[in-house]
Amino acid sequence: MNPQAKLIFALSLTLGTTLTISSNHWILAWTGLEINTLAILPLISKSHHPRAIEAATKYFLVQAAASALVLFSSMTNAWHTGQWDITQLSHPTSCLILTVALAMKLGLVPFHFWFPEVLQGSSLIVGLLLSTLMKFPPITLLYLTSPSLKPTVLTAMAILSAALGGWMGLNQTQTRKILAFSSISHLGWMAIIITYSPKLALLNFYLYTLMTAAVFLSLNSIKALKLSTLMTTWTKAPSLNAVLLLTLLSLAGLPPLTGFLPKWLIIQELTKQEMALAATIIALLSLLGLFFYLRLAYCATITLPPHTTNHMKQWHNSKPTNTMVAVLTTMSLMLLPISPIILAVV
Repeated sequence: MNPQAKLIFALSLTLGTTLTISSNHWILAWTGLEINTLAILPLISKSHHPRAIEAATKYFLVQAAASALVLFSSMTNAWHTGQWDITQLSHPTSCLILTVALAMKLGLVPFHFWFPEVLQGSSLIVGLLLSTLMKFPPITLLYLTSPSLKPTVLTAMAILSAALGGWMGLNQTQTRKILAFSSISHLGWMAIIITYSPKLALLNFYLYTLMTAAVFLSLNSIKALKLSTLMTTWTKAPSLNAVLLLTLLSLAGLPPLTGFLPKWLIIQELTKQEMALAATIIALLSLLGLFFYLRLAYCATITLPPHTTNHMKQWHNSKPTNTMVAVLTTMSLMLLPISPIILAVV
């Protein structure tokens, strides 16, 4: 792709995200979401592979439908209350429609079907954008409207997302699909807490973005799209593979790694809100996710391929690992001891 075109799309993504997260008016927020959708479509379909074109089409249809619902929700609210302010969403029907629209934008269950397919049709870098940057505007809108939304609906969606995200990721062999179901599962943790402690949901999103970026960039460095390829990459970048094991365990939420922090705080907050049953259920469902993270980690670092493997062993990578990967990986592993400082800032 032409570098100038890439620059325009990158600037458009930045503009769309900034417009949505900084606006108070529904029309401006909607405009930002539309700019984002239109900017990411050429990046998804740039390879001209039939699967990439299919992914771009699916993404466009889902996002267009969700944007239409956002507009419909805000217009209904304005019709009944005369308010276009994002934080003044008070009409019950508008709140329900907005919850559905943002669930479609994020890929929460039961509106999750498009997300693994779109990620599978994209490259790893575009997959990273779809899993992190493209979810920031909808999460911000959820944050701003959280006092008006129904906790029961969000809790039901959250538990279903944690369950299906873990369950459907168990049998996957493609790394992008595994990370898609991991994203759905993490979104469940954010959705369950957003009405009770919106700042905690945002902290969870930031830490999830950090860890997912580390995993995506590590996989991109070793060009691993399938588990069978991942088994032979230990010869290419041994140190990166070893650290990838720890980053995946952090994403699974094991102490003493960074990923344990949001899960610990969310369970603590849910218990304070007398939702011990929901906290227990979502904590148990995260064990499903732990299984496929361990499977990824096992394939990456512990198994040696059999001598009859169909995959050629990769050459040892003499180039130094990207600095960004090193920084993100370090942060994905070592932020738990400074959690009091993080909480003081948040």
